[in-house]
Formats: sequence, C-alpha cells, structure tokens
Amino acid sequence: MKKFSFALVSLGSISAATVFAQTPPVATLAPITVTGNPLGAADLIVPAAQYSGAELLLRAKSTLGETLDGTPGISSSYFGPNASRPIIRGLDGDRIRILNNGGAVVDASSLSSDHAVTVDPLSIERIEVLRGPGALQYGGSAVGGVVNVIDNRIPREALFDAQGGVTGKVNLGLASGNAEKGGGFLLEGGNDRYALHADVFNRTTGDVSVPLALACSKPGAPGLANKICNSASDSRGAAVGGSVFFSQGYVGASVSGFRSDYGTVAEDAVTIGMKSDRYALAGELRGLSGLFQSVKGQLGHSVYEHTEYEGGSAGTLFKNNGNDLRLEARHAKLGALDGVIGLQADTSRFSADGEEAFAPYSQTRQSALFAYEELATSWGRLSFGARLESVNVESLGNPLIARFVPASRRFTPASYALGGLWNVAPEWQLTSNLAYTQRAPKDYELFADGPHLATQAYELGNANLALEQSSNLDLGVNWKSGAHRLGVSAFVNHFNNYISLEATGDKQDDLPEYAYTQVQARFTGLEASGNVRLLDGAHTVDLELRGDWVRAVNTRTGQPLPRIAPARAGATLLWAQGRWSARLGASHAAAQTDVPTGQLSTGAYTLWNASLAYRMKTGGANLLWFARLDNLSDALAYSASSILTQTAAGKAPLPGRSLKLGLQASF
Repeated sequence: MKKFSFALVSLGSISAATVFAQTPPVATLAPITVTGNPLGAADLIVPAAQYSGAELLLRAKSTLGETLDGTPGISSSYFGPNASRPIIRGLDGDRIRILNNGGAVVDASSLSSDHAVTVDPLSIERIEVLRGPGALQYGGSAVGGVVNVIDNRIPREALFDAQGGVTGKVNLGLASGNAEKGGGFLLEGGNDRYALHADVFNRTTGDVSVPLALACSKPGAPGLANKICNSASDSRGAAVGGSVFFSQGYVGASVSGFRSDYGTVAEDAVTIGMKSDRYALAGELRGLSGLFQSVKGQLGHSVYEHTEYEGGSAGTLFKNNGNDLRLEARHAKLGALDGVIGLQADTSRFSADGEEAFAPYSQTRQSALFAYEELATSWGRLSFGARLESVNVESLGNPLIARFVPASRRFTPASYALGGLWNVAPEWQLTSNLAYTQRAPKDYELFADGPHLATQAYELGNANLALEQSSNLDLGVNWKSGAHRLGVSAFVNHFNNYISLEATGDKQDDLPEYAYTQVQARFTGLEASGNVRLLDGAHTVDLELRGDWVRAVNTRTGQPLPRIAPARAGATLLWAQGRWSARLGASHAAAQTDVPTGQLSTGAYTLWNASLAYRMKTGGANLLWFARLDNLSDALAYSASSILTQTAAGKAPLPGRSLKLGLQASF
C-alpha cells in the first residue's frame, strides 16, 4: 500500500456519481448537520457547522484540527503538521468529544498533543461540529463541543434500486510544500436489499517547507534548511463494510484500519508509529407503532497503539483499547412534544510502558442515560436535554514503576441544557442555550506522576479532584435573505473548578513541575459568519466573512489561561461560472499577548489562500480538477494555541507557501 502514490483528499467530495447500471441510483438528500439534530428540524437551536463535498475538499489538511481551524470558534492544537485536535471556544483535550459516525473515537490524542487523532480527513465524507451546550447528548466531556466525522462504511440507506449498481471514486493529488504524494479509491455496490463498501488510501509527505531556515540534528537531514525538522509522514488505511436493508430499517458492520508513521517535530530524532483498528456494528428500526417511532444503535470496538522511536529504537509504548455502545429511541409525539431517550456506555483500558510513561495503567468505565426533548410552539421551538452518568476511573498501577499504585474514584456527573429558537420575522431568528455541565476527571488528571516531554514538564495528577462544573450561556442571532446570510453568537462559560495544569515552582527530573489543580475560570467569546451575494446571474460572486474572539481567565488570580487563540477575522471571494469556480481569501490573526506570566506571546499574521476548480464529464465519469494555493505570500506565523510555541519555541511555525494539484473522478 505504501507504493500507492496518489493523494486522497476527501472521499465523497463529488456531488453526484455516474453509476453503471440499467436504472439510475436511488436519489439521496443533500447532506445536512444531524449530530445535534436528532429530530430532523429544519433549523438548529445549537451553534453548528458542517463541511462536505467540494467545500471539504478545498479546506482538507493532513489533520482534523488543521482542517477545521479557522471555522468561527474553532482553532487547532497544532503539534506540527501530523498531530492536532480541534479546540472549540478555547476548550481542548477531553472537553471536546470526537466521534466517528456518532460513536466514540478511542485513541490517546487528548492525553498528549503529539498523539494523532485516529481519524484521517482523507477518508471523511462529512464533518459536523457542534459548539456549546447542545453537545451534552454525547457526554459531560463534551462541554466544549462535538466533532463528528462521518463516512459511509456502514451504509444507512440503500444506494440503488432493485436492479442494483456499482459506483466508485478515485482521488489523486500532489503538493509542493511538503512533497505530498498519495491516493485513494472507494467502491460501493448493491441493490435495494444490501450495500457493500470498500475504501483504501495512502499518503506520504516530506518535511514541511517554512519561510525561514531552521536547525535540524536528525541524521541524514540538512543541518539548516527552510523546513520543519522531522515533520515527514506516511499514512495509510483501508476499510470494508456493508449493510442489509429491510422494510423498516437496516443492520450493518464494518472493519477499518489506520496506520501513520510521523515525526514529532519537538524532538529531531523521535518518530511515532501509530496504528488503530476499529470494528463496528450499527442498525435501526423505523416506522414502529406504540411508544417508540424508531430505535437505533451502534456498537464499536477499537484497538490503539502508539510507539515512540528514539533513533530507530522503540521507546515508550502507549495502548488504549475500548468499547462503545449507544442506543437511541425516538418516542411517539406527545402533543407538540417530540424527543429521544438513550443509553450510552464506554469502557477503555490504557497502558504506557517506557521512559515517558507519565501515567499508570488505568481502566475507565462509564455509562449514561440521556434525554433530548423539543416542544414546537407558534413562535419557534424550546428544547431540553438531560444526562446522568456513572463514571469509574481506576489506576491499575504499573508492574515496572513503583510510584504508580492502584487506586480508584467513582463519579456521578449530571448535566442539563435548555434552549430556545424564536422566529422573530420571516428572515430573522434568535437562539439561546443555557447549560449546566459536570465532567468527571480523566485518568491522567487523577493519577499522572512522571516526565511528559511533549509539554516539557513533570506532571502530577491529583487523586482528590472533584467533578468539574460549568455553566454556559449562549445567545445567537441569524438572518437570511436569498443568498445573503449573517450569524452572530456570544457565549460565556463559567467553571467553578476548572481542572488546570498549574506550575508548582518546583522541579523534578530537571523539568518544571506542573500539577493538575482546580481553579475558577471564565471563558467569554464572540463568533460571526456571513455571506453577501455581490453578483448574481451567469457569473456569481460571493463575499464570505468570518471572525471570532475568545478570552479565558483564571478568575482567582486574574491570569489568562494558556493556549487561547487570538482574535481572528477572515474574508473570501468566491466566483463561479458554469464548470469553473475560484476562491481568493485572507485570514488574519491578531497578536496574542494575553498569556500567563512567563509564557511567550505570538505576533499577528495574515495568511492568503486561493483555489481554482473545474468540473467536466467524460465517458462514464465525472471529473473535478482543482488547484489550491495555501499561504501564497509565504508569511511566517506561529500558532498561539499550540503548546510547541512554549515548549519548542521557533521549531514549528505554520506551513509556508504550498501548491496542491488534484483530481477527483467518480464513476
């Protein structure tokens, strides 16, 4: 698979596929945001965003965090080009829930910034993002939001009629800034009774080009070059799945694997070998009579390993194996009241062996009951959500490290949310969400005790941590008139006992000591996005506008919290005419000087980007050719939300100028 040398940018990015069959495929609806919309309402009460098709293609990067970075309210943890998680409204780590088709993603990416998320944007058909309190349907740990990456590895709807058919996609691409080469192939077939799916992808990259010369001590690499040292990668994956359809639903299964070998960028001679396998079952019964209209469920099992290699020798080995179960039932309407109730259960078993084992073996078991209800009114809708959980976090010690001893904690978090949508006028809507959320501390927050080189700190857990409690208020206004639209939202999130990694002033193992401590904290912010149709007709020209601002502070000390993105604003011109389309845009980030005492600030920067796309049809295939130019002015920029800005200052700027050429073909 490593020799398969063309780039998969996004599976499912062609708007329609030509099918070799005697009859056309069953029509499908355009993708919509569904993660926070279990009742299928036309308008969402909670702040949300979704990317699919050509829009996803033209923003897809090598990691999930970088793909979503720049969306109002979302930044990236950016541990170089190979590992990053989304940060939503200033909250990161375990306060953001990453899902795959609604099921839990089991990895160790929230444990440490250098651990990659085990979902690659190359295999994604759609990304849905929920910001704020509506995310509690998916766990108390989702206080910041939910990112749901969706593929069609278990088909939920029949793709064809009784005559059957076959469809597929091929994706090819090359990029200059990181010498990217790779590719992917997807094939689906079946009829109205069954569907089969298979996909495979591979991508290799070299060290990433940047606007200044950086030193590098990696053997075989130039001592000084305009590249991020040790930033090359090799990622590949494959999956097979299928579903059987019947008159009132479906049942399906899938098996998928993902492998990635990449440099850590913080250390010149350390590379990581990551592998993840997932097995999933899903099904749904619809059109039921009686108390419930429909019932759906999914079950997943994941096996994750992350090995750190130092100069070619295997060092620390991290493992995380987990199971996740989710059952959801939509009840019959009770007058104007519609809703779902559900059960969710997750188990995970974590271990770390080696010099950087800063947390013990552990096991976490959690189960939850949740409900989400909507009441239709003459002026809009009201929503109510509640979640009750039972969480048991257990340290299993470590047979080779005496300082880790067995211990356990049990928590019973409860979370509630109230929302409303008011149709003020035909073109105007007001929304509001109020939530109270409790989050159980994670295993490493409770039991860590060791050197963590990714943070350049000796981390100490606190086994006496209490539930993290937060109150969140979100207010929004939305206007839409034809192609014109505007959305503005404001939020405040107050934590009574935010779990923060705070410096103690001591040292251990020649590293500064940091301990998990509970503090009072407040996050406030604004988000805005809009579109103005400047020209309509055979040629269309739109101006997209976006911006956000977040401030996070320890209210006991008045100190800012670390790794908060600065105020940002952006604009993009979009032109389309027939088969052609083009974009030209700029994203500006202000200087971030609002940082904790002793930490480094970051300067302001502006990144320009452009793209050109052309659609055509030849024979039995639809083709989409595209060119994308990132950071066209080759600006030097550093991410304020990346820990590397503090722990490896200057080593990992954002990527410099890069041209990407690609082709997607569907048949």
